Amino acid sequence: MPKIPSKKPVRTKATPYDVAEHLRTPEEMAAYLDAWLEEAPDDAAGIARALGDIARAKGMSQVAKEAGLSRESLYRALSAEGNPSFATVLKVAKALGFRLHASAL
Repeated sequence: MPKIPSKKPVRTKATPYDVAEHLRTPEEMAAYLDAWLEEAPDDAAGIARALGDIARAKGMSQVAKEAGLSRESLYRALSAEGNPSFATVLKVAKALGFRLHASAL
């Protein structure tokens, strides 16, 4: 009886997904932030991370400069452990070209 070759499992290398690599246009960036605000309006840390993702997509150094912050403090504020002040959020939003507005529920 002929020996049947065993199939070795194919191993694929997984790489971490980075949303910042897929945010290319201002419209995509705004839609991403808007989705966070719609889907998780009470998740301040998640919204701050979303701002961080957008800042990385646009260029953290450029955003920090336009916001009047150091790059390091911006990374720290918009990290998973960060807790940016509302003033920082407003500065970053303006540097990203976003305008915050309110609407009735």
